[in-house]
Amino acid sequence: MRITIAGGHGKIALRLTRLLHERGAEVFGLVRKPEHVPEVEAAGAHPLEVDLEHTGRDEITRSLRGTDALVFAAGSGPGSGVERKYTVDRDGSVLLASAAEEAGVPRFVQVSTMGAGRSPDPDAGEVWQAYIDAKTSAEQDLRSRNLDWTVLRPGALTEDPGRGLVTLSSPPVTPGRVPRQDVAAVLAELLTTRRGGGRTLELTEGNTPIAEAVAALGAPTG
Repeated sequence: MRITIAGGHGKIALRLTRLLHERGAEVFGLVRKPEHVPEVEAAGAHPLEVDLEHTGRDEITRSLRGTDALVFAAGSGPGSGVERKYTVDRDGSVLLASAAEEAGVPRFVQVSTMGAGRSPDPDAGEVWQAYIDAKTSAEQDLRSRNLDWTVLRPGALTEDPGRGLVTLSSPPVTPGRVPRQDVAAVLAELLTTRRGGGRTLELTEGNTPIAEAVAALGAPTG
C-alpha cells in the first residue's frame, strides 16, 4: 500500500509515518523545506519536496500517481497569520484533493480540527476565526469530491504519551484533549483497515481501544 502524507514533517505526520512503516506500507512525505528531508527519511518515508503554496497542480498530480491513499496533515502552524490559514489549511487541501482526483488516488483522509463546521468564538481573535473558517471550507470541498474521503477532527492536541484509548464518533463529541500519538494511531488504523469512508469523525482521549473504535465504524470501503 502506497500512502502519501502532505505536511510530512509535521508532528502527527512523522508519528504516522513510523506506524505505517511498521505495518509495511510504502510512505511518501511531502515537505516544503529541504532541511526537513533527513527527519522524514529517518521516520521511514520517501521525501518529496512540494510547496503547497507555490507548486502547480500538474506537478503535484504527477507526484501522486500510484498513490493508494493521501493524508492531508499539513497546516500553517502556530504563529502564522490569517492569510496562511487560508493558503495552507484551506487552499492546500483543495489543491491536493483536486490533484488526487486527477491522479486517480482513491482515498483521501483529511486532518481537520474539532470546532470546524461550527461558528468560531467571536472572542477568540481573527486568526482563530480564520483557522476554523479555513478548515470548514476545506471539509466542505472534500465532501464534494469523487473520492473515498474521511474527515478526522481531533480535539486539543497534546504531547502526552499515547494511551491507545479514545472516543471516536460522528459529531458532536464533547470537546477534549488527545495525544498526537493517538491521532496518528487512529489515522494508521483508518488507512490500513479502509474504514471510515464518507464519514466526519471527532476524536478525543477516551476509554475505547483504537482498533475497536475504528472497527465500530462499520465495514471497510472500497
